[in-house]
Amino acid sequence: MASINRRGALAAAAGAGAGVALGSTDAAAQDTAPRWSAERPLRVHVLAFDGVEELDLFGPLEVFAGAKAMGHPVSVRLVTSGRPARITCTFGTDVVVPGAWEPRTADVIVVPGGGFRRRNGAGVWAEIDKGVVLRELRRAARPSLTLVGVCTGVIVLHSAGLIGDRPCTTHQGAKPYLREAGADVRNVRVVDDGDLVCAGGVSSGIDAALWLLERELGAQAATDVEYLLEFERRGTALRTGSSARS
Repeated sequence: MASINRRGALAAAAGAGAGVALGSTDAAAQDTAPRWSAERPLRVHVLAFDGVEELDLFGPLEVFAGAKAMGHPVSVRLVTSGRPARITCTFGTDVVVPGAWEPRTADVIVVPGGGFRRRNGAGVWAEIDKGVVLRELRRAARPSLTLVGVCTGVIVLHSAGLIGDRPCTTHQGAKPYLREAGADVRNVRVVDDGDLVCAGGVSSGIDAALWLLERELGAQAATDVEYLLEFERRGTALRTGSSARS
C-alpha cells in the first residue's frame, strides 16, 4: 500500500476558497504579525456541558494549554454556561469546571459537540433546548471574537443563528442535517471563515485548534505544539474570502 505524505501534499479544496494542507505552513497566516503578548494573551474559553464528547473538549484544550506551557501568549480555561459545575462527558468522564462563564472576556470560544444521536439525552440537543448557551453565544458575538465549532458543536452555533448560510463543516453523520438547515457545508477537515472556524468530526478539533494557533500566533507556535503532542495535522483547511485578515 502506498504511503501518503500528508505534510507535503495539498488536498483538493471543496467548493470556492483557498485550500491549505493542514500539515503545511500557510503563508497568509505566517505573514500576519502576532497581535498577542504576555501582557495581552489570546484568551480561549472551551465550553463544557453534560454529554460533551471527551475528545471534542480535551483535544482543543490540550492544544491551547500546551501552547501556554511552552511560553506562547495564550490563556485557556474551561467554562460552563452558568455557575461553576461538575459535568459528565459522553463516556462518563466527570469534569469539575471551577469558574463562571464571562463570554465577552474571550477572544476565542470553542464549542464542542456530543450526543447528536441522543435526542432525549445529555448533549448538544439538551443544550439547544435549554437555550442558555445559545443566548450567551449570541450576546458574546462581536467582530473581535472567533467562534470555533468542533464536530456537532457546529450544530449549536447554527441553532444560535451564528452560521446561517456561511461555509462550515461538521461530523460526517451530521452534515445532511446541517445542509437541510441551510448551511453551506464543505467536505473538508477545517473551514476558516474569519470569525467562524469549524472542524469536522471529533479528532479534527485538534487540527482546528492548531490551525487557529498558527493563524493567530504564527507557524512556530503550531509547530511547537505539534512536536509536544507528537501529532501530525492532516486533511485540508479551507480559507474563504472572509478569512483574510486585515
